[in-house]
Amino acid sequence: MGRRYGRGFTSAEKTELWDRWQRGESLRAIGRAFGKPSSSIYFQLAPHGGIRPAERHRSRLALTLAEREAISRGIVAHRSIRSMARLLGRAPSTVSREVRRNGGYDGYRAAAADARAWARAHRPKRCKLADNPWLRQAVAGKLGLNWSPEQIAGWLKRAHPGDGCYQVSHETIYRSLFVQARGVLKKELLGHLRSKRTIRRSKQATQKDGAHGQIKDMISIRERPASVEDRAVPGHWEGDLLSGSKNSYIATLVERHTRYVMLAKVASKDTQTVVSALIKQARKLPTELYKSLTWDRGKELADHRRFSLATDIDVYFCDPQSPWQRGSNENTNGLLRQYFPKGTDLSVYSQAHLNKVARQLNERPRKTLEFQTPAERFNACVAATG
Repeated sequence: MGRRYGRGFTSAEKTELWDRWQRGESLRAIGRAFGKPSSSIYFQLAPHGGIRPAERHRSRLALTLAEREAISRGIVAHRSIRSMARLLGRAPSTVSREVRRNGGYDGYRAAAADARAWARAHRPKRCKLADNPWLRQAVAGKLGLNWSPEQIAGWLKRAHPGDGCYQVSHETIYRSLFVQARGVLKKELLGHLRSKRTIRRSKQATQKDGAHGQIKDMISIRERPASVEDRAVPGHWEGDLLSGSKNSYIATLVERHTRYVMLAKVASKDTQTVVSALIKQARKLPTELYKSLTWDRGKELADHRRFSLATDIDVYFCDPQSPWQRGSNENTNGLLRQYFPKGTDLSVYSQAHLNKVARQLNERPRKTLEFQTPAERFNACVAATG
């Protein structure tokens, strides 16, 4: 028995498919809506890298189907090229070229000529990275260092102000990575993006929820001073645990004003171990640059009072299921997944290696810092306290 192939997608269905994808629906959910497997949806999206292709339209200078039909009638009536051109308000060379490239007087057909013209016009414009080898190599080099496209675009703008030849938008970089038909950046560079996805996901895709425990004598984030909230003063940190396989963890700390990152190796998740590691990290910094710590409701900080007594640092706890209240730390944990993908055994990494990763993050320009690096901002704060 021969293999049976399912019906493809109509134009209207493709439009709805892209609408659903842009709303953040999963491949599985879209497949259910169309009665198709998720693989069918993926193969519709993958050639475009998950980026909705721009809707095609005809140039206002191109001949229309109605004009081509007028040419066809003129040929049947044995009219001259010049008389047909006058009738259409076109140059004689335009009509002559149209007839010559579509079968001549004997073979010209308006509908076929219009279809061929539409197909010939489908020539995507070469992107900036394809035409500028220096820019392409610079972008590829920074991607290899795990810089995000937005960081690369900001760094180029800062390094070459006013010179558009040495600048490129982050959207162009993303499209050159995900739309492999462009053939500009190697597909392997996708592995240096934080998400590790092979197609681009909608910003409206759902976020995961966090699990939180109950902690005694905790101080709510709502009691945190306003000076901490507006990030105007350095010395206020956000923290969390990054989890790996085999019950392995890394303590992550981010300074709110400068986005400076510190990482601490922890042997386990129990509160005794975590609090001791945080005390050790806190003693590496001037007291002026470590005034408060904001954490989620994980029980690893149940012994927060011991941390505060040892360091004189106030600890505040986020509301339940509110990871955005530690936005800088959540963002940093996402960046760290480039170095420590989910399922990685984090116990194999030494503190020296964690310091190296933190240094790389601190030397990457950040959009929120006007593309300065966290290290630059933090070192300026250290100098000011000295």
